[in-house]
Amino acid sequence: MTSVDSRTPAESAESAENARPDQPSVAAPWWTTAVVYQVYPRSFADSDGDGVGDLGGVRAKLGYLAELGVDAIWLSPVYPSPQHDNGYDIRDYQDIDPVFGSLAEFDLLLAEAHELGLKIVMDLVVNHTSDEHPWFVESRSSLDNPKRDWYWWRQPGADGAEPNGWGSAFSGPAWTLDPTTDEYYLHLFAKQQPDLNWENPEVRQAVYTMMNWWLDRGVDGFRMDVINFIAKQPELVSGPQAATDGGSPMGAQIHDYLQEMHRAVFAGRTGEHLTVGEMPGVSIDDAVLFTDAARAEVDMIFQFEHVSLDQGAHKFDPLPRRLPPLKQSLARWQDGLAETGWNSLYLNNHDQPRLVSRFGNDDEFRYESATLWALVLHLHRGTPYIYQGEEIGMTNVRFESIEHYRDIESLNHYREAVEQFDQSPASVLAGVHAMGRDNARTPMQWDDSAHAGFSTATPWLAVNPNYPRINVAADRDAPRSVFAFYQRLIALRHADPVVALGDFELIEPDHEQLYAFTRSRNGQMLLVLANASDEPLTVQGEWLPDDISGAELVLGNYRGDGSAALRPWDARLYRF
Repeated sequence: MTSVDSRTPAESAESAENARPDQPSVAAPWWTTAVVYQVYPRSFADSDGDGVGDLGGVRAKLGYLAELGVDAIWLSPVYPSPQHDNGYDIRDYQDIDPVFGSLAEFDLLLAEAHELGLKIVMDLVVNHTSDEHPWFVESRSSLDNPKRDWYWWRQPGADGAEPNGWGSAFSGPAWTLDPTTDEYYLHLFAKQQPDLNWENPEVRQAVYTMMNWWLDRGVDGFRMDVINFIAKQPELVSGPQAATDGGSPMGAQIHDYLQEMHRAVFAGRTGEHLTVGEMPGVSIDDAVLFTDAARAEVDMIFQFEHVSLDQGAHKFDPLPRRLPPLKQSLARWQDGLAETGWNSLYLNNHDQPRLVSRFGNDDEFRYESATLWALVLHLHRGTPYIYQGEEIGMTNVRFESIEHYRDIESLNHYREAVEQFDQSPASVLAGVHAMGRDNARTPMQWDDSAHAGFSTATPWLAVNPNYPRINVAADRDAPRSVFAFYQRLIALRHADPVVALGDFELIEPDHEQLYAFTRSRNGQMLLVLANASDEPLTVQGEWLPDDISGAELVLGNYRGDGSAALRPWDARLYRF
């Protein structure tokens, strides 16, 4: 995002297609045909044998990512951090944590990635810092410190209670009493992650200076962690009781902040930089405003509606997956951002369980369901994000006891549920098995050697025990390779404007097994047919073309004759 073009990506592409030779054309932004791969560095590859992944490990695997065909790498935080929340509690925004390497090694990674045509997108975490960040150390030191107003401080409420009823996303209240000044500070996440006060212009300027420093170094953009939370509701009193109960503490000034950020950081720069905002709780109407190119805020957002549908009273209360609500949700976002804005497409990341376990069958039909969801997701309109291991069908892990888990969210939930609410340890652990973030954070499974080839030492988090069967080497050698299927999907997005920019239309929205939709553009149409179930399905309906057997089968995850009978987890892409 550099210059502002008020046209949609599709309109820009159409202008380019229709331009006369003597007229300049405006191409669609690069990210409309791109695929982004998320690297969680501490779990990706360990180059120095300390059990923790690092930048050297990422550098060693750049060729693998280039072969997969992705265009950009989103790098989860590698800044200096006490690691209470695996790097999302940042002590210093302008350095690299020694556990991951050094700035010099980061520069090598950046240069080597660029040589391979890969962009590097940094994780920007500026809703909060670590409580060890020098800014907060100063802020908490006294009531009159110049940085006191860089964070949210409030006097105790009645009887010394918290200033309001807001809850932390990681269990417990969102306020902690600091004994140095006998005031509470706000933390929407862990108590070691105090929230920055973006109403202070000095805070905003410090953040913009830091962002410019990284862009000057050569990075290609930012994924912005819970960026809509930087704007708090007025006086911190009128919001919901928790940031994770379906609401949001987001204040209306968020648009002013993001537009100011664009002016201070991106405006006037050469080249295009990706900006994607993680925004829990936003609506489609919000997303249109955030991603409208004419408003110059962000290129796309991560929304959470579709990954909340299988959760009950809270995140760790899993519900059975039902297909109609999921596809209807994704279709609403397709329709809502069709004319203005842009979607980001994902089914798992470092905060979500593995997609093949959550949405598919990770046992008998692991290959089929992994490739079905890949085809379904990548054929939606938007920019797909692949999370490390997704491209080989990695699954959830089921550790036998809570002691094997490392994630602060899961550990706090378990302790609160068992100790304060007297729930049975077995039932609480079942919720962690299903929804815990460590499902996505077990080390990458490269081969069947010790520790899955991730490290020569005992990893910081245990490897999934199924690694001898599920690993990169085994998948690459298999006659039916998930990796090879992803390669073909990515190549298709690069080559076919219908995949990147075509209109979307959902078919049979209430069907419990069938996920079907069309993509169309300039007289061409693609049809996706997917049987998201363990049972065979005969496809029929007025919406089907007269003779489906006459269509070109572009891609499928079964070998067969292309008849209308879909086998379990059968996914096909046809061209008409």
